[in-house]
Amino acid sequence: MSDIDEKIARFGPQRFVNSVFDRVASRYDLMNDLMSGGVHRLWKDAAINWLAPSPVKSSLLLDVAGGTGDMSRKFLNSAAPGSRAIICDIGASMMEEGKRRLSAASLAHGVEFVQGNAESLPVKTSAVHFYTIAFGIRNVPSIQAALNEAFRVLKPGGRFLCLEFSRVSVPVLDSLYERYSEHVVPVLGRIVAGDAEPYRYLVESIRKFPPQQAFAGMIQDAGFTQVKFRNLTGGIAAMHSGIKA
Repeated sequence: MSDIDEKIARFGPQRFVNSVFDRVASRYDLMNDLMSGGVHRLWKDAAINWLAPSPVKSSLLLDVAGGTGDMSRKFLNSAAPGSRAIICDIGASMMEEGKRRLSAASLAHGVEFVQGNAESLPVKTSAVHFYTIAFGIRNVPSIQAALNEAFRVLKPGGRFLCLEFSRVSVPVLDSLYERYSEHVVPVLGRIVAGDAEPYRYLVESIRKFPPQQAFAGMIQDAGFTQVKFRNLTGGIAAMHSGIKA
């Protein structure tokens, strides 16, 4: 058992994850930069492009684990006037960072912040047109419970979209990325952010996350139809989509 696993067992998975993100809230983009080599910004653009909100009909997005507001900001910049976003995050410090950023981008008026758990969302049934979760679902203790909740809160015809680090499918790139993640990312985290442990945890959480086909099966088990996934950068990340019929 690794040191990270021992701490998760001692404190409980949700409490440990909360502590990780409390420590890195102001440096969250830096964290994703280190994990992805900076490409996460392009991946988020690709996710919103695939989500394709209508430019003429307003819609409501639920952005789960979206505390710092990246996905909501990109959504509101692409969606029709009058569209809104609800950011639901379990971490208060992450949401404070999101409020600051969205205020700076003059988008705070279109966003509601709600503190809550992805496994038990404080959102009414069949309430939203879109559900997104970017680099968050692997940190949820019960991934299936989170997927079931995503299905519950979406309107019929609503769209689920998850962006997450995944399994590299390109030979040679897989071993290079494994070495980078294991040996380079925690060192960079300690040098740049002053704390290596959150980055070690994130590397381990990626390893434990289901591969693309298995995760697609879990989305189907939650009730979604038209389940598809698209690999990004050789599978370093993947987008998964589903429709609530």
